[in-house]
Amino acid sequence: MKVDNAIIMAAGMSSRFAPLSFETPKALLNIRGEVLIERQIRQLRESGIQQIIVVVGYKKELFSYLAEKYGVQLVENPSYDTRNNHSSIYAVRHFLKNSYICSSDNYFSSNPFGIEEEESYYAAVYAAGETNEWCLQTDPKGYIEKVTIGGRDAWYMLGHTFWSETFSRTFCEILKQEYDRPETIDLLWEGLFIQHLDRLKMKVRHYDTDEIYEFDTLDELRLFDPSYQTDTRSPILKQIARELGGQEHELSHFTAHKPTGNTPMGFSFLFRQTPYYYDYQTAALRKCIDHGTK
Repeated sequence: MKVDNAIIMAAGMSSRFAPLSFETPKALLNIRGEVLIERQIRQLRESGIQQIIVVVGYKKELFSYLAEKYGVQLVENPSYDTRNNHSSIYAVRHFLKNSYICSSDNYFSSNPFGIEEEESYYAAVYAAGETNEWCLQTDPKGYIEKVTIGGRDAWYMLGHTFWSETFSRTFCEILKQEYDRPETIDLLWEGLFIQHLDRLKMKVRHYDTDEIYEFDTLDELRLFDPSYQTDTRSPILKQIARELGGQEHELSHFTAHKPTGNTPMGFSFLFRQTPYYYDYQTAALRKCIDHGTK
C-alpha cells in the first residue's frame, strides 16, 4: 500500500531530558551536526513522503520555521501539558490514513522509511538480558499478541510505526470512544493499543541496535555525541558549572523532577561525586543529602 503521509509527534515537554528540555525541545537539538527533527523530515522526503504533519505544543513557536523551510504542516495539540501522547494522535485524527507515526526525538542512522508498506508494524530492537522497556510477544503469524513493561532477552518497542488505513480507522474509533474517560488521560497511545490487541492487528519490524537511537537523558546523549561532554548547549548548565567552579563535563547523572504540590520543577545531578539540586523557577542551587532527593 502507498504511504499517504507521516505524522511527527513533537508536542511533549520531554521532562526527563532536563535541563536541556527546559530551554530547547529535544526535537530541535543539534546532534552530530543535524537537528533531530530536520534529519527525520529529510529522510521522509528522500523516501518520497510529501505530506508531513508535525504535532506541536510545548514551545510551539520554536517549530514555526519548519513550515517555510520544509513545507511541513504544523498542527497544535492544545492538551500536550494535561494529557499523554494519545492527545497528539487525537489532534491529527483526520489526517490518518496509510501513515507513519514518528517520535521527533528518534535518530535513525539509516533511512527506515519507504513509499510503500505491506502492513501495519511497530519498529523494535532486541534487548539482551533484563530491560524495563515495552517488550513484545507475537503469535505464530508475527502479530503482536502481548506487550509487557519489562522483560528479558526480548524485542521491545523503539522508533517509528506504520498504520494502514484500516488500522488508523479502527484506532481512531477506539480513541474517540475512550478519550473522555478519566483513566485515558495519562495513557500513551501505545497503552490504548495494548488494551485492544484483538482489534488492532500489527506486526513487529526488527532493527539492529545501531539503527534506531533514543536519548532519555543528557548522559545517554553524551555517549552518542561526545561533543556534549564539554559543551552541553545549555545556558543553565554553563551557569551552574561557573558557579561551582568547574567544567560542564563534571556535571552528570541528571534526574529530572516534575512539580508536585509545593515541590518546584527542577533536576538533581552530581558534581565531583557531590549531589546537587537545581530549582528551575528560582534558579537556586543547593547540595542534597542523597542524589535524586530534593
